[in-house]
Amino acid sequence: MRLPTPMNVFKLSKPLGGHLAAPLVLTMAAMLVGCGSNPKDDDRGSVEKLYASAKEDLAAGSYDQAAKQLERVEGRAAGTLLAQQAMLDLAYAKWRLNERVDALSTLDRFIKLHPSSPALDYALYLKGVVNFNETMGFLSQVSRQDLSERDQQASRDSYQAFEQLVQTFPDSKYSEDGRARMGYIVNSLAEYELHVARYYYRRQAFVAAANRAQLAVREYPQTPAVEEALYIMAASYDKLGLDQLRSDAERVLKLNYPETRYIRNGVRVPERAWWQFW
Repeated sequence: MRLPTPMNVFKLSKPLGGHLAAPLVLTMAAMLVGCGSNPKDDDRGSVEKLYASAKEDLAAGSYDQAAKQLERVEGRAAGTLLAQQAMLDLAYAKWRLNERVDALSTLDRFIKLHPSSPALDYALYLKGVVNFNETMGFLSQVSRQDLSERDQQASRDSYQAFEQLVQTFPDSKYSEDGRARMGYIVNSLAEYELHVARYYYRRQAFVAAANRAQLAVREYPQTPAVEEALYIMAASYDKLGLDQLRSDAERVLKLNYPETRYIRNGVRVPERAWWQFW
């Protein structure tokens, strides 16, 4: 998976070094209209120069300076394609500045104001990426914190954005990457439920452990977490003296995972975070 970089939506340009670039809504026709001598034309040319300067700052990684200029462009070019472009570039700049809330607010505003924009697929994709990278948590990589220990709302929000993208624009250039990220998110959510189930089991809260493990099995049946979740269900029911439920869980576990190691080894204690294999 690669990170987005600014690009042309109406006339797609080569990415600056990533999977995508922030949509450039200007067309050659729009730029040519700016060639005049009356005050309105001069103002339009001034806005385009301001936008060009902002794009240079984006390319150079000067995101704070770019964001300030893009906010001015959006205000001065209101109602034009250039304003749409400035909004998307602004969201990208805010994301790169780690200002996630502002980035998402800008994208939500774009999606609400421009539901028929040819750049809508990019807006949905970038919204998913912003939340996805919150889920990835660069700081947690440093602290060695397991992603499954983090609040998973960002994961769910990311999944919803990618899901809307692939359903509405199945042939979009961003959909393939969106689908791959959706698969990762599902595994993350399943592992989160498993992490909670382990937590309860080790503290002998067996009813809670069984319930969370059952949730993982029911909601995420195609994920690797299911094997251990079934074992935690069986072990928890055993501790509670619920023999029939234990037998049912064991039967399903052995049927689907005949070589399962959990019957022999019990609930695992991860030596390193599962997501570090990503």
